[in-house]
Amino acid sequence: MLLDDDQCYRAIQSRDARFDGWFVMAVRTTGIYCRPSCPAITPKRHNVEFFKAAATAQAHAYRACKRCRPDASPGSPEWSMRADLVGRAMRLIADGLVDREGVGALASRLGYSERQVHRVLVAEVGSSPLALARAQRAQTARILIETTTLPITDVAFAAGFQSVRQFNDTVRNVYAASPSQLRSANAPKGASGQLTVRLACREPFDGAHLLAFLAARAVPGVESVDGTTYRRSLRLAHGAGVVSIDLAGPTVTCALTLDDIADVQAAVQRTRRLLDLDCDPASVRDQLGSDPLLGSLVAARPGLRAPGHPDGTELLVRAVLGQQVSVAGARTLARRIVEQHGEPLGEVVGDVTHLFPDAATIAALPPDGACTPRARWTALVEACAHVADGRIVLDAGSDRAETVAALRRVKGIGPWTAGYVAMRALGDPDVFLPTDLGVRHALAALGADTSEKTVTALAERWRPWRSYALHHLWASL
Repeated sequence: MLLDDDQCYRAIQSRDARFDGWFVMAVRTTGIYCRPSCPAITPKRHNVEFFKAAATAQAHAYRACKRCRPDASPGSPEWSMRADLVGRAMRLIADGLVDREGVGALASRLGYSERQVHRVLVAEVGSSPLALARAQRAQTARILIETTTLPITDVAFAAGFQSVRQFNDTVRNVYAASPSQLRSANAPKGASGQLTVRLACREPFDGAHLLAFLAARAVPGVESVDGTTYRRSLRLAHGAGVVSIDLAGPTVTCALTLDDIADVQAAVQRTRRLLDLDCDPASVRDQLGSDPLLGSLVAARPGLRAPGHPDGTELLVRAVLGQQVSVAGARTLARRIVEQHGEPLGEVVGDVTHLFPDAATIAALPPDGACTPRARWTALVEACAHVADGRIVLDAGSDRAETVAALRRVKGIGPWTAGYVAMRALGDPDVFLPTDLGVRHALAALGADTSEKTVTALAERWRPWRSYALHHLWASL
């Protein structure tokens, strides 16, 4: 969605919540920036300017509105969709790479110089990588201040700040309040080892179907479903974690249990990608809802999401195990791998007891004793070896086309497996699997020709949302 300033102003005049996260409005006369749906009186056109990122508004000396809290908006769908340098950089910054390893590591992951990454981000977003990371740190700090009982000094370093002074200055500049004032105004609700976060998302949101999708594929030990709560373990930079997500109502909340509170930013962002919370359902509906074949399916599930995955290695292993077997069969095979080679958690949460084994562990397994046909097991071990030595990287910042090509070069990994990994581990919104048995059954029920050539041609009219078309077809079964 390409928006000019006039379109942005019309969005704030109508207080359209669909645009929250796409941009922020900054008011020159008050020095405040807001989300488009802010309920305050709409300022005059000549008094406002628009920025793609909150970080850019902060760099122009604006502070966040205390009424609409623009930092709590859903993320921009643009960064999830884009497969170019800017989209990859924004996803990696959101995951905390700059805070953990610096701008040099970001540039290295992207394959460009620091100067080039800086230039492109400033030109496209209006902010440098450091400014974007600073805004992310401020948001993480607010979450920790308001939802935990951590001492303020511990919050500063857990959020990624290098000094308490830098932390205090940033919080005051962004929120026009000191950290202690934020805490006194919002009594912490989290327990000592757990914090609870409300996750913003665009409506409509079909949490019930998302829960059913995850429950059908949940691997015992790594994942569990209890009523309307989905839990899973997370492998993070400073240790392990478990996220418990309540999908009961229109709002989404998650409780995090972390070995190290410094992982909160990455845990929240990976949970958002898992649930596809930054999706723009209005754009998907506009594209797919008018299609003569998919229209009725989209009308039945307007809030359907295309779930991602927080662990690329785990998703790759499960995709290979799932070749030519049922969902239940793949789940059973994955459970055996977890039981034999998973890493026990230091703190068990509900029925979640293990981390899924990492790529190096899988790559070191012997060829005998495999729970799948030998050729499939060989492909699985080889692919994990490539992940372990860095030849293949499976996260939100990966180059999607290059990663799919690298996966396809592994003998035994075909288009279905590579496409499924791209859709869920890399978050590609435009993947279609024409040979998938479920797709063929769904299309046959709709009266369509199910030959691979016809299905592939048919899916072209669903770009750039073919992943969502795929999920609508699966949901129809």
